[in-house]
Amino acid sequence: MDLTRRPVSLMISALGGQGGGVVADWLIEVARHERHLVQATSVPGVAQRTGATFYYLEFFPEAALPGDGRKPVMALMPSPGDVDIVVAAEALEAARAVERGFVTPDRTTLIASTHRVYTIGEKSALGDGRADESRLATEVARSARRSVAFDMAAVADEKGALISAVLLGAVAGAGVLPFGEDAYRDAIRAAAKSVDANLAAFEAGAAEARAAASLPG
Repeated sequence: MDLTRRPVSLMISALGGQGGGVVADWLIEVARHERHLVQATSVPGVAQRTGATFYYLEFFPEAALPGDGRKPVMALMPSPGDVDIVVAAEALEAARAVERGFVTPDRTTLIASTHRVYTIGEKSALGDGRADESRLATEVARSARRSVAFDMAAVADEKGALISAVLLGAVAGAGVLPFGEDAYRDAIRAAAKSVDANLAAFEAGAAEARAAASLPG
């Protein structure tokens, strides 16, 4: 990836209450600390399982600016086939990102939680209406250039934090952005909310992402 030619794009797909906006705010703080231009927008969905909220960010290093006052034009919305990193806070949201063309095998790193939060259709079906989780996982993994997946909800529960801190740790541990891990920690401290629990969840998420990224296949 040549950071001197275009911004790096990242999309977060999260459900209501999962803290997708918090992750976006942390990433904005990290980028500014690391001397990157950053632009962030969001498209709200309906709370919980009738729709997700998408947060879209683009990053560009200040060091790569041409020096004549020109700055990159950054997009306000993700475009299918044009997203470098997709972060999904739940397994079906990862599949939906694939379905919508935001995850592509030639470009996208997908960072996703493997846990499920069932949709209204799944819960209201007569009989077992749940999606086939193994099929979801297979389709999602083969649709991405690189896949980093683990149960982030379980990690969050273990650390007594929300999944947002685990998501941030997964981004850091996957090494998909050109930022030092201390910058992520500093962003959590600067927010001054549940710092100890969030740092613990961040460290656990980063460790899990590093382990998942090292697995073959």
